[in-house]
Amino acid sequence: MGALAGALPSILLVLLLTSTPEALGANPGLFARITDKGLEYAAQEGLLALQSELLRITLPDFTGDVRIPHVGRGSYEFRSLNIHSCELRHSALRPVPSQGLSLSISDSFIRVQGRWKVRKSFLKLQGSFDVSVKGISISVNLLLGSESSGRPTVTASSCSSDIDDVEVDMSGDLGWLLNLFHNQIESKFQKVLKSRICEMIQKSVSSDLQPYLQTLPVTTEIDSFAGIDYSLVEAPRATAQMLEVMFKGEIFHRNHRSPVTLLAPVINLPEEHNKMVYFAVSDYVFNTASLVYHEEGYLNFSITDDMIPPDSNIRLTTKSFRPFVPRLARLYPNMNLELQGSVPSAPLLNFSPGNLSVNPYMEIDAFVLLPSSRKEPVFRLTVATNVSAILTFNTSKITGFLQPGKVKVELKESKVGLFNAELLEALLNYYILNTLYPKFNDKLAKGFPLPLLKRVQLYDLGLQIHKDFLFLGANVQYMRV
Repeated sequence: MGALAGALPSILLVLLLTSTPEALGANPGLFARITDKGLEYAAQEGLLALQSELLRITLPDFTGDVRIPHVGRGSYEFRSLNIHSCELRHSALRPVPSQGLSLSISDSFIRVQGRWKVRKSFLKLQGSFDVSVKGISISVNLLLGSESSGRPTVTASSCSSDIDDVEVDMSGDLGWLLNLFHNQIESKFQKVLKSRICEMIQKSVSSDLQPYLQTLPVTTEIDSFAGIDYSLVEAPRATAQMLEVMFKGEIFHRNHRSPVTLLAPVINLPEEHNKMVYFAVSDYVFNTASLVYHEEGYLNFSITDDMIPPDSNIRLTTKSFRPFVPRLARLYPNMNLELQGSVPSAPLLNFSPGNLSVNPYMEIDAFVLLPSSRKEPVFRLTVATNVSAILTFNTSKITGFLQPGKVKVELKESKVGLFNAELLEALLNYYILNTLYPKFNDKLAKGFPLPLLKRVQLYDLGLQIHKDFLFLGANVQYMRV
């Protein structure tokens, strides 16, 4: 019964893989909350998918004995059982505190068609049959867990089913005779169906649903050297009204992962339930990214004279610096300069209500390019700026954009005498605005993916900025194949 794999995993368990409990041990970097609205949608979509899957199922053959008047006891066989039509009318998906989920289906109907055969020594009867199974109800508890690798697990901890009524109508050779004993046959049919329903569900959970959950990547590639860790901090948990799951949410260097000194903050989510799912992405996620890109040297840069626009008043030559750094021109006449910029420590993103900002601090070393190709250090600048950040999210990922602030340049040390470093602000502003910001914004535009399973898209998106975290709300649409 692959129906559960098609019905619940993509809708619910996409949502299931995002939620919010109280902090236990290491705080999660990313988590989400599935509201009752999300569970209701998952149940509705699951019902439609389950109904579609049931029509593809072939039920097992079953046999029994029947007493035929004036003939004696014979054996019967029902085979080629196919579900001809199906109507699953009501379903509910509810969290079970400290366990997982409870799926219930009620007031449902299926119609089964097949062939029958009766044998009694010399007597052989056969024909077709039509079975109406009414008032079907199913209750399944799904126990949610996690492996040591951080992957989610699911097992069917209990299952029960009930059938209110079974009506069997047989046609063919002496089918009217067997109809006289429909009570006996219907009772047998009902018993077999009830046992098979839960048997098929148990098998489906272990062979279809569990492998499907295992396809959720514990780590996801962002680019050539950065990845994000979406392993579960602990098993998914359920409260009385919602489902909660926590992710590590750490961005790491793919080539040489090292321990992170940052700590994820404790987050108290707003009590909102208008959307199907809410994500909370803490500053820990973004700041571990900053650590990785800083370590990789992605924030470093160099500026040479050929990168300066032709109409600039200042060139990166010692001759151009003569008016305000005369000693530089005397010591190194008619030579080119190179500015090498670096960020001493990874800049951290600051979250405050309604605002995102980062205050990078840069050091720029100036070198004279000697005829011998050696680089001679001559002075060092410090550059401070206040940058505003804009973050958005779409159907599957979070993206961003940086807005530049004012640049403040100061001379930190010099081997060629003191000078007014503010004279270099225009040059540095040009490079930062036309090279650095586009480079960073291209990277931010690619973003990083949210932990979603297949065939699920987010829509009706909403974003709020709170202290220490982004709060993302969305509804979910399951894209049927």
